[in-house]
Amino acid sequence: MMAHDHSHAHGHRTRALSLALAANGAFLVVEVVGAYVFNSLALFADAAHMLTDVAALTIAMVAQRLSERPNTARHTYGLQRAEVIGAQVNALLLLGATAWIVFEAVHRLGHPEHVSGVGLTAVACAGVVVNVGSAIVIGRQAGESLNMQGAFLHMALDAAGSAASAIVGVAIIFANATRLDPIASLAIAALVVWSAFALLRETTRVLMEAAPRGLDPRAIEAFIAEDPAVEDVHHVHVWNLASDVPALSAHVVIGGEVSLHQAQIEGNRIRTKVHDRFGIEHTTFELECHDCEIND
Repeated sequence: MMAHDHSHAHGHRTRALSLALAANGAFLVVEVVGAYVFNSLALFADAAHMLTDVAALTIAMVAQRLSERPNTARHTYGLQRAEVIGAQVNALLLLGATAWIVFEAVHRLGHPEHVSGVGLTAVACAGVVVNVGSAIVIGRQAGESLNMQGAFLHMALDAAGSAASAIVGVAIIFANATRLDPIASLAIAALVVWSAFALLRETTRVLMEAAPRGLDPRAIEAFIAEDPAVEDVHHVHVWNLASDVPALSAHVVIGGEVSLHQAQIEGNRIRTKVHDRFGIEHTTFELECHDCEIND
């Protein structure tokens, strides 16, 4: 992705996050009031998750804006990893909200309480509309960004939670199945925990500079080594500057007796080939001649 396209994508992501934040902030108030009035733990659970959504979207938007800042002398790659840190914080928020949901649900399983099925169903259906709409808006701009994927995950899980709450509301209306309210909460909690750990795993991979998914360092090394001008390749490192910004560094030995100028021309040509084949924007080659000593 070229620099202009990348900044264009950042702008779309910020607008998508702003829209989702406004919609979820407004509905949070509605859901909290509904949960209190209709005495529904499922709605309280979904409201707690919605609160983390509002916090998560705020964090995601701040992280997105930080990642858009230009490079400086202190931060030579800019603040691109802010979006990864934001995604990791969001995952931890999900886990914290889940702990409260599980505690309250276990209590209500032993002590069922009256729940208004009609009220629960009405509020939950409205939640499905808000969350599905927000998920669609964010999902269209997510790409490979873990920050956007984290925000999308919050929206998608809330949509699932609202749908489960609506089903419980219908069951209470027709069968007075009040125990389904805490059971649905536990099911939502299990889904949240699974998704949060998956997000934590991906963000940790980026922060630990693991090779990006879909990019095999050995395949990249072999691709470079196949070039007719290359005698040897070593010290190949592939990592992510941000969740969707891969980077590569390698020592490339240029064969034959070449001048520094010729070596630079070959290096630029190979760099372009790597970009076209693997989509790596940030590539750094240390060019060496055939008789240079390689120090491991």
